[in-house]
Amino acid sequence: MTSDFRHVETNGVTLRVAVKGEGPLVLFVHGFPESWYSWRHQLEAVAAAGFTAAALDVRGYGGSDRPQAVEAYDMETITRDIAGVAEALQPDAPAIVVGHDWGAPLAWNSALLFPDRFKAVAGLSVPYIPPGDKPAIQVFREFFTARGLFFYQVYFQDQGPPEAELEADPAATIRKFYYAISGDAPDGTWPVDKKHGDTLLHRLPEPDMPLPWLSEEDVAYYASQFEHSGFRGPLNRYRNHERDHAFLTQLDDHKIYQPSLFIGGTRDLVLKMFPGDPVEMMKPNLPGLRAAHLLEGCGHWTQQERADEVNALLIDWLATL
Repeated sequence: MTSDFRHVETNGVTLRVAVKGEGPLVLFVHGFPESWYSWRHQLEAVAAAGFTAAALDVRGYGGSDRPQAVEAYDMETITRDIAGVAEALQPDAPAIVVGHDWGAPLAWNSALLFPDRFKAVAGLSVPYIPPGDKPAIQVFREFFTARGLFFYQVYFQDQGPPEAELEADPAATIRKFYYAISGDAPDGTWPVDKKHGDTLLHRLPEPDMPLPWLSEEDVAYYASQFEHSGFRGPLNRYRNHERDHAFLTQLDDHKIYQPSLFIGGTRDLVLKMFPGDPVEMMKPNLPGLRAAHLLEGCGHWTQQERADEVNALLIDWLATL
Protein backbone atom coordinates (compact mmCIF):
# COMPACT_ATOMS: atom_id res chain seq x y z
CA MET A 1 0.00 0.00 0.00
CA THR A 2 1.16 3.54 -0.57
CA SER A 3 1.24 5.85 2.42
CA ASP A 4 3.32 8.92 2.97
CA PHE A 5 5.51 8.85 6.05
CA ARG A 6 5.67 12.07 7.99
CA HIS A 7 7.94 12.75 10.93
CA VAL A 8 6.25 14.78 13.64
CA GLU A 9 8.28 16.50 16.35
CA THR A 10 6.26 16.73 19.54
CA ASN A 11 6.72 16.33 23.28
CA GLY A 12 10.49 16.02 22.96
CA VAL A 13 10.49 13.16 20.45
CA THR A 14 10.14 12.63 16.71
CA LEU A 15 7.40 10.18 15.76
CA ARG A 16 6.90 8.49 12.40
CA VAL A 17 3.34 8.60 11.07
CA ALA A 18 1.93 6.86 7.98
CA VAL A 19 -0.64 9.15 6.35
CA LYS A 20 -3.08 8.49 3.54
CA GLY A 21 -6.02 10.45 2.11
CA GLU A 22 -7.57 13.84 2.74
CA GLY A 23 -10.38 14.98 5.01
CA PRO A 24 -11.10 14.89 8.75
CA LEU A 25 -8.28 13.22 10.69
CA VAL A 26 -8.62 9.67 12.01
CA LEU A 27 -5.53 8.79 14.06
CA PHE A 28 -4.77 5.10 14.68
CA VAL A 29 -2.70 3.91 17.67
CA HIS A 30 -1.25 0.39 17.65
CA GLY A 31 -0.51 -2.02 20.49
CA PHE A 32 2.16 -4.55 21.48
CA PRO A 33 4.15 -5.81 19.63
CA GLU A 34 2.96 -4.03 16.50
CA SER A 35 3.55 -0.89 14.43
CA TRP A 36 1.70 1.55 12.18
CA TYR A 37 1.55 -1.44 9.82
CA SER A 38 -1.11 -3.19 11.90
CA TRP A 39 -3.53 -0.57 10.51
CA ARG A 40 -2.54 -1.10 6.85
CA HIS A 41 -6.03 -2.27 5.86
CA GLN A 42 -7.79 0.55 7.73
CA LEU A 43 -5.59 3.27 6.23
CA GLU A 44 -6.72 2.28 2.74
CA ALA A 45 -10.42 1.96 3.55
CA VAL A 46 -10.76 5.02 5.80
CA ALA A 47 -8.86 7.21 3.34
CA ALA A 48 -11.12 5.99 0.53
CA ALA A 49 -14.12 6.96 2.68
CA GLY A 50 -13.04 10.60 2.68
CA PHE A 51 -10.75 10.96 5.69
CA THR A 52 -7.11 11.62 6.44
CA ALA A 53 -6.12 8.25 7.86
CA ALA A 54 -2.93 8.34 9.92
CA ALA A 55 -1.18 5.62 11.96
CA LEU A 56 1.78 6.46 14.12
CA ASP A 57 4.62 4.33 15.37
CA VAL A 58 4.21 4.78 19.12
CA ARG A 59 7.45 5.95 20.75
CA GLY A 60 9.81 3.00 21.12
CA TYR A 61 8.62 1.38 17.89
CA GLY A 62 9.68 1.33 14.26
CA GLY A 63 10.68 4.68 12.87
CA SER A 64 9.88 6.71 15.99
CA ASP A 65 12.33 7.81 18.67
CA ARG A 66 12.97 5.33 21.45
CA PRO A 67 14.05 6.87 24.75
CA GLN A 68 15.67 4.48 27.21
CA ALA A 69 14.03 5.57 30.47
CA VAL A 70 11.10 3.50 31.73
CA GLU A 71 9.18 6.58 32.79
CA ALA A 72 9.36 7.94 29.21
CA TYR A 73 6.59 5.45 28.38
CA ASP A 74 3.99 6.31 30.98
CA MET A 75 0.38 7.13 30.13
CA GLU A 76 0.77 10.86 30.74
CA THR A 77 3.71 11.09 28.33
CA ILE A 78 2.36 8.96 25.48
CA THR A 79 -1.08 10.57 25.49
CA ARG A 80 0.74 13.87 25.06
CA ASP A 81 2.52 12.34 22.06
CA ILE A 82 -0.81 11.34 20.53
CA ALA A 83 -2.39 14.74 21.12
CA GLY A 84 0.70 16.38 19.65
CA VAL A 85 0.54 14.26 16.49
CA ALA A 86 -3.16 15.10 16.09
CA GLU A 87 -2.44 18.80 16.47
CA ALA A 88 0.44 18.69 13.99
CA LEU A 89 -1.60 16.88 11.34
CA GLN A 90 -4.87 18.80 11.82
CA PRO A 91 -4.33 21.96 13.87
CA ASP A 92 -7.68 23.58 13.14
CA ALA A 93 -10.13 20.84 14.15
CA PRO A 94 -10.39 17.98 16.65
CA ALA A 95 -9.51 14.48 15.43
CA ILE A 96 -10.92 11.01 15.93
CA VAL A 97 -8.61 8.56 17.74
CA VAL A 98 -8.75 4.78 17.37
CA GLY A 99 -6.60 2.34 19.36
CA HIS A 100 -5.98 -1.41 19.58
CA ASP A 101 -4.45 -3.47 22.41
CA TRP A 102 -2.19 -1.08 24.41
CA GLY A 103 -3.24 1.50 21.87
CA ALA A 104 -6.81 1.26 23.14
CA PRO A 105 -6.05 2.55 26.66
CA LEU A 106 -3.83 5.16 25.03
CA ALA A 107 -6.72 6.22 22.79
CA TRP A 108 -9.34 6.11 25.56
CA ASN A 109 -7.17 8.22 27.83
CA SER A 110 -6.16 10.62 25.06
CA ALA A 111 -9.86 11.36 24.58
CA LEU A 112 -10.33 11.68 28.35
CA LEU A 113 -7.35 13.99 28.88
CA PHE A 114 -7.64 16.06 25.68
CA PRO A 115 -11.36 16.43 24.95
CA ASP A 116 -10.74 19.55 22.86
CA ARG A 117 -8.28 17.67 20.64
CA PHE A 118 -10.33 14.48 20.13
CA LYS A 119 -14.01 14.60 19.23
CA ALA A 120 -14.55 10.81 19.22
CA VAL A 121 -12.74 7.62 20.27
CA ALA A 122 -12.82 3.94 19.36
CA GLY A 123 -11.13 1.07 21.17
CA LEU A 124 -10.39 -2.38 19.78
CA SER A 125 -9.81 -5.43 22.02
CA VAL A 126 -9.29 -3.59 25.31
CA PRO A 127 -12.38 -2.06 26.97
CA TYR A 128 -12.24 1.30 28.70
CA ILE A 129 -11.60 0.81 32.40
CA PRO A 130 -10.88 3.67 34.81
CA PRO A 131 -8.16 2.98 37.41
CA GLY A 132 -9.14 0.68 40.25
CA ASP A 133 -8.19 0.75 43.91
CA LYS A 134 -4.67 -0.47 43.20
CA PRO A 135 -2.35 -0.67 40.18
CA ALA A 136 -3.17 -3.49 37.78
CA ILE A 137 0.29 -5.03 38.18
CA GLN A 138 -0.43 -5.51 41.89
CA VAL A 139 -3.65 -7.34 41.01
CA PHE A 140 -1.78 -9.54 38.53
CA ARG A 141 0.86 -10.42 41.10
CA GLU A 142 -1.78 -11.33 43.67
CA PHE A 143 -3.79 -13.43 41.24
CA PHE A 144 -0.98 -15.14 39.29
CA THR A 145 2.44 -14.75 40.87
CA ALA A 146 1.29 -15.49 44.41
CA ARG A 147 -0.08 -18.81 43.10
CA GLY A 148 3.15 -19.63 41.29
CA LEU A 149 1.68 -18.95 37.85
CA PHE A 150 3.22 -17.16 34.88
CA PHE A 151 1.68 -13.88 33.75
CA TYR A 152 3.23 -12.07 30.82
CA GLN A 153 2.94 -8.56 32.29
CA VAL A 154 4.73 -9.67 35.46
CA TYR A 155 7.45 -11.30 33.33
CA PHE A 156 7.85 -8.00 31.45
CA GLN A 157 8.69 -6.10 34.67
CA ASP A 158 12.27 -7.44 34.75
CA GLN A 159 14.48 -5.34 32.51
CA GLY A 160 16.78 -7.35 30.26
CA PRO A 161 15.60 -10.97 30.06
CA PRO A 162 12.33 -10.27 28.19
CA GLU A 163 14.18 -8.03 25.71
CA ALA A 164 16.78 -10.75 25.12
CA GLU A 165 14.14 -13.43 24.55
CA LEU A 166 12.04 -11.42 22.10
CA GLU A 167 15.00 -9.90 20.23
CA ALA A 168 16.76 -13.23 19.66
CA ASP A 169 14.56 -13.93 16.61
CA PRO A 170 12.00 -11.18 16.00
CA ALA A 171 10.31 -13.04 13.15
CA ALA A 172 9.76 -16.12 15.34
CA THR A 173 8.54 -13.88 18.17
CA ILE A 174 5.93 -12.34 15.86
CA ARG A 175 4.81 -15.65 14.35
CA LYS A 176 4.43 -17.47 17.67
CA PHE A 177 2.92 -14.64 19.70
CA TYR A 178 0.50 -13.49 17.01
CA TYR A 179 -0.71 -17.01 16.30
CA ALA A 180 -1.09 -18.10 19.93
CA ILE A 181 -3.70 -15.45 20.74
CA SER A 182 -5.39 -15.29 17.35
CA GLY A 183 -8.78 -16.70 16.45
CA ASP A 184 -7.02 -19.34 14.32
CA ALA A 185 -5.31 -21.01 17.28
CA PRO A 186 -7.13 -23.91 18.95
CA ASP A 187 -8.11 -23.47 22.59
CA GLY A 188 -5.09 -24.03 24.82
CA THR A 189 -2.50 -22.79 22.34
CA TRP A 190 -1.81 -20.02 24.83
CA PRO A 191 -1.04 -22.16 27.91
CA VAL A 192 -2.68 -21.08 31.14
CA ASP A 193 -0.66 -23.42 33.37
CA LYS A 194 2.83 -21.99 32.85
CA LYS A 195 4.79 -21.34 36.03
CA HIS A 196 6.22 -18.09 37.34
CA GLY A 197 9.79 -18.11 36.02
CA ASP A 198 8.80 -19.38 32.58
CA THR A 199 9.28 -17.09 29.57
CA LEU A 200 6.80 -15.59 27.14
CA LEU A 201 7.55 -17.85 24.17
CA HIS A 202 7.93 -21.02 26.23
CA ARG A 203 5.56 -23.67 24.77
CA LEU A 204 4.18 -21.40 22.06
CA PRO A 205 4.11 -23.40 18.81
CA GLU A 206 5.39 -22.40 15.39
CA PRO A 207 2.31 -21.88 13.20
CA ASP A 208 1.92 -23.12 9.66
CA MET A 209 2.40 -19.98 7.59
CA PRO A 210 0.83 -18.07 6.04
CA LEU A 211 -2.12 -17.42 8.32
CA PRO A 212 -5.30 -16.23 6.57
CA TRP A 213 -4.60 -12.66 7.71
CA LEU A 214 -0.80 -12.69 8.11
CA SER A 215 1.63 -13.37 5.28
CA GLU A 216 5.34 -14.14 5.37
CA GLU A 217 5.86 -10.63 3.97
CA ASP A 218 3.87 -9.15 6.86
CA VAL A 219 6.02 -11.03 9.38
CA ALA A 220 9.19 -9.90 7.61
CA TYR A 221 8.10 -6.26 7.80
CA TYR A 222 7.29 -6.48 11.51
CA ALA A 223 10.57 -8.29 12.16
CA SER A 224 12.52 -5.59 10.32
CA GLN A 225 10.93 -2.95 12.54
CA PHE A 226 11.92 -4.74 15.76
CA GLU A 227 15.40 -5.51 14.46
CA HIS A 228 15.74 -1.72 14.17
CA SER A 229 14.00 -0.64 17.38
CA GLY A 230 14.50 -3.57 19.74
CA PHE A 231 11.92 -4.37 22.39
CA ARG A 232 12.96 -2.15 25.28
CA GLY A 233 10.61 0.72 24.46
CA PRO A 234 7.63 -1.57 23.80
CA LEU A 235 8.25 -3.45 27.06
CA ASN A 236 8.75 -0.22 29.03
CA ARG A 237 5.08 0.56 28.46
CA TYR A 238 4.24 -2.37 30.78
CA ARG A 239 6.63 -1.08 33.45
CA ASN A 240 4.52 1.98 34.24
CA HIS A 241 1.47 0.49 35.97
CA GLU A 242 2.19 2.21 39.29
CA ARG A 243 3.03 5.54 37.64
CA ASP A 244 -0.08 5.40 35.44
CA HIS A 245 -2.29 4.55 38.41
CA ALA A 246 -0.94 7.45 40.45
CA PHE A 247 -1.50 9.85 37.53
CA LEU A 248 -4.98 8.72 36.53
CA THR A 249 -6.36 8.49 40.07
CA GLN A 250 -5.70 12.23 40.48
CA LEU A 251 -8.42 13.02 37.93
CA ASP A 252 -11.80 14.14 39.24
CA ASP A 253 -13.85 12.60 36.43
CA HIS A 254 -13.09 9.40 34.53
CA LYS A 255 -16.06 9.49 32.18
CA ILE A 256 -15.42 9.87 28.43
CA TYR A 257 -18.25 11.94 27.01
CA GLN A 258 -17.32 11.97 23.32
CA PRO A 259 -19.01 9.55 20.92
CA SER A 260 -17.30 6.18 21.29
CA LEU A 261 -17.15 2.71 19.74
CA PHE A 262 -15.84 -0.66 20.90
CA ILE A 263 -14.91 -3.67 18.74
CA GLY A 264 -13.66 -6.95 20.19
CA GLY A 265 -13.52 -10.64 19.35
CA THR A 266 -15.31 -13.52 21.01
CA ARG A 267 -12.03 -15.49 21.09
CA ASP A 268 -9.84 -12.63 22.30
CA LEU A 269 -8.15 -13.79 25.50
CA VAL A 270 -7.92 -10.18 26.69
CA LEU A 271 -11.67 -10.09 27.22
CA LYS A 272 -11.39 -13.23 29.38
CA MET A 273 -9.30 -11.17 31.82
CA PHE A 274 -12.37 -9.18 32.86
CA PRO A 275 -15.09 -10.69 35.06
CA GLY A 276 -18.59 -10.27 33.71
CA ASP A 277 -19.72 -8.58 30.52
CA PRO A 278 -17.02 -6.14 29.37
CA VAL A 279 -19.47 -4.05 27.35
CA GLU A 280 -21.89 -3.59 30.26
CA MET A 281 -18.92 -2.80 32.49
CA MET A 282 -17.89 0.07 30.21
CA LYS A 283 -21.26 1.78 29.82
CA PRO A 284 -21.30 3.85 33.04
CA ASN A 285 -18.01 5.50 32.07
CA LEU A 286 -18.74 5.81 28.33
CA PRO A 287 -21.98 7.82 28.18
CA GLY A 288 -21.26 8.48 24.50
CA LEU A 289 -20.95 4.79 23.55
CA ARG A 290 -22.68 4.48 20.17
CA ALA A 291 -22.10 0.78 19.58
CA ALA A 292 -20.14 -2.26 20.78
CA HIS A 293 -19.44 -5.23 18.53
CA LEU A 294 -18.01 -8.64 19.37
CA LEU A 295 -16.86 -10.41 16.21
CA GLU A 296 -17.60 -14.14 16.36
CA GLY A 297 -14.47 -16.28 16.32
CA CYS A 298 -12.09 -13.30 16.16
CA GLY A 299 -9.01 -13.41 18.34
CA HIS A 300 -6.83 -10.62 19.64
CA TRP A 301 -5.57 -9.02 16.41
CA THR A 302 -8.94 -7.48 15.63
CA GLN A 303 -8.21 -5.13 12.73
CA GLN A 304 -5.86 -7.59 11.05
CA GLU A 305 -7.89 -10.79 11.51
CA ARG A 306 -11.15 -9.17 10.42
CA ALA A 307 -10.07 -6.23 8.30
CA ASP A 308 -13.22 -5.99 6.16
CA GLU A 309 -15.62 -6.24 9.11
CA VAL A 310 -13.65 -3.73 11.18
CA ASN A 311 -13.45 -1.33 8.23
CA ALA A 312 -17.20 -1.49 7.68
CA LEU A 313 -17.98 -0.93 11.37
CA LEU A 314 -15.48 1.93 11.63
CA ILE A 315 -16.69 3.70 8.51
CA ASP A 316 -20.36 3.33 9.53
CA TRP A 317 -19.49 4.87 12.92
CA LEU A 318 -17.39 7.64 11.38
CA ALA A 319 -20.35 8.58 9.18
CA THR A 320 -22.42 9.33 12.32
CA LEU A 321 -19.93 11.81 13.80
